[in-house]
Amino acid sequence: MAKFLVIQTAFIGDVVLATALVEKIHQHHPDAKIDFLLRKGNEALLSDHPYLNHVYVWDKKENKHKNLLAIAKQVRQAKYDYVINPHRFSTSGFVTWSSKAKEKRGFDKNPFAFCYTQKHKHTISSKNDEHYIHEVERNQQLIADITDVNPAKPALYPSKEDFEKVKQYQEQPYICLAPSSVWFTKKMPEDKWIALANKLPKDHTLYFIAGPDDTEECDSIINKATHPNMVNLAGELSFLQSAALMKSAAMNYANDSAPIHFASAVNTPITGIFCSTSPNFGFGPLSDTSKVVQVEHLDCKPCNLRGLKECPKGHFKCGHEINVDQLL
Repeated sequence: MAKFLVIQTAFIGDVVLATALVEKIHQHHPDAKIDFLLRKGNEALLSDHPYLNHVYVWDKKENKHKNLLAIAKQVRQAKYDYVINPHRFSTSGFVTWSSKAKEKRGFDKNPFAFCYTQKHKHTISSKNDEHYIHEVERNQQLIADITDVNPAKPALYPSKEDFEKVKQYQEQPYICLAPSSVWFTKKMPEDKWIALANKLPKDHTLYFIAGPDDTEECDSIINKATHPNMVNLAGELSFLQSAALMKSAAMNYANDSAPIHFASAVNTPITGIFCSTSPNFGFGPLSDTSKVVQVEHLDCKPCNLRGLKECPKGHFKCGHEINVDQLL
């Protein structure tokens, strides 16, 4: 029985996209033992995952390096056949290097790529590329020779209890809106969210989903919009409960952020809003029913891969010039 470890200690959305590796490995190696390593705070994404044997949780906030050494020791003792590391930074590279795995695979951008038995280029497409490479395609390179070249879709597995939790919100048709982001330049401006809410069908409930830190932001939109049925669920649902709610929505709206990937992972309709970034970076929606809305004509867009705290030009036209009618 082969033993695999997948490492992704970056952000929520990166973990969701890395689940495509778990799906693909399981498809081709159904008897394999698959483990996962992520950062503390993201472990709820993989609760009761049917294809995972164990999830390592690395606490980066307290005793970061001490905890990393402890995790690395556990990984080494587990004696993996394959360590698959799509994360591109030194901490995960160190764990990969110290694992003593027979096969260590990752991207050439990782400082520890010298130790990999296989390393691949992590290529970001430009906004002018007609066919861009999605992150799941980039990650698939790491296991193509032991599976095939076609990536699986990411997948999350809300439990029966998760679906029961959100059942109370599903008595009538509804739409989910996720207006938040860590980065200012990834967020569609508040007035656009208000305008969108006002134009959505009045016989649908609008559920605002976000983390607990985003409660006031969602309240502000709700207080200024005129739609008759709006509910702020910021901080009320877990990751998997949010995914469970999104799964049966008539439509989901989200900035370039984790909820887009939640939608992809439960294959539900999604409209992704890209302000300063671009879907060509490889983080667009993957649902069967999906749409991207963005301002196309700006020379300054995209300005950054991850998003910024403020617009470098000061005008934030990539957000302010979004056409709300396109979202409809």
